[in-house]
Amino acid sequence: MPNIKSQKDRVVQAKKEAMHNKTVIKKADAAIDSNAADKDAMIRAAVAAIDSAKSKGVIHKNTAARKISRMAKRNNKVSAAQ
Repeated sequence: MPNIKSQKDRVVQAKKEAMHNKTVIKKADAAIDSNAADKDAMIRAAVAAIDSAKSKGVIHKNTAARKISRMAKRNNKVSAAQ
């Protein structure tokens, strides 16, 4: 646990940002599952959030690529089923 005030603030900010990333990804997954009209915009937002987390070092680059790839694969599968 950090002792310096600025480090404590960074811990809180990191948790907030991680929750934001998870929320965006969950919304995109839900949009894909329900085949929502705005799913393309949700997917773009999720990919941007994943790329941002990757560039900041929050997640590994291979993890980011895997998440994006799986999301695109699910989207293509749902789109092809129509």
